[in-house]
Amino acid sequence: MSLVIVGSVAFDTIETPWERKEKIVGGSCTYCALAASYFTRPKIVAVVGEDFPKQTIRLFKKRNIDLEGLKIVPGGKTFFWEGRYGFDPNQRSTIRTELNVFQDFRPEIPPAYKKADILFLANIDPDLQENICRQVEKPKLVAMDTMRLWIESKPAALRRVLKQVDILFANDEEIRMLTEERNLIKAGKKILGQGPTLVIVKKGEHGALVFGESLVFGIMAHPCEDVVDPTGAGDSFAGGFLGYLDRVKRFGKKEIRRAAVYGSVLASFTIEDFGINRFRSLTKREIAGRFLHFKRLVSF
Repeated sequence: MSLVIVGSVAFDTIETPWERKEKIVGGSCTYCALAASYFTRPKIVAVVGEDFPKQTIRLFKKRNIDLEGLKIVPGGKTFFWEGRYGFDPNQRSTIRTELNVFQDFRPEIPPAYKKADILFLANIDPDLQENICRQVEKPKLVAMDTMRLWIESKPAALRRVLKQVDILFANDEEIRMLTEERNLIKAGKKILGQGPTLVIVKKGEHGALVFGESLVFGIMAHPCEDVVDPTGAGDSFAGGFLGYLDRVKRFGKKEIRRAAVYGSVLASFTIEDFGINRFRSLTKREIAGRFLHFKRLVSF
């Protein structure tokens, strides 16, 4: 099987109450692909400027990430985002956004990617997501993410994309906005009536909920005393989830549950360091060990 991820590869400046990191590598596509690479060989479609670090390109290659769909714009500057977290890591503020080469990003799926089994539309403009869907030939599974900006500014386009996807990843605030339901159970079921057959509601330090036909599954977040940087946790969750499904080649309830746990495992490692630093040393043995720890935490 094959997993294609379309999204952003970026620079982030992150400020927490304890530390500030300038211009570190981030982006939805980056986190998702690195997390997925522990299970499969993901393919990415993204754009960066000539300023993007070569050592990160080498890391992508080392993790067996297919870069045919990564466009490097000569003389261009990579997308940049600056954010600040408070003492509650679930709350963040955007300080500055510079689209740079992302401003004119019109994703083109390489011929070798068009027969992808799994397609992930990371957090980008729903008009772009809709266009991407038209470029891929009958994928077995299409998943998407979104954000408050698109829910508020492009609701009609977002609804059209929802009708074309199998899985929606969104946080609890976004699900409530989409459905105008305060109760997450009602909200999840409401989304199931709008196109997706599976809804994953991300709840930060409180884990996640998975809704499907005759399926409700809850995952706790791994206990963590020191959350260093929450950026990218949701995309890492999606990468672990979809990467596992791409590896096992099955989409039954058992596989969905295990995929959700692996998603939570990968997200739990991401928050232990700034940016993608944890992926530079993370091993499959550590992932397997934390998966078993999850099982012990919830067994009784």
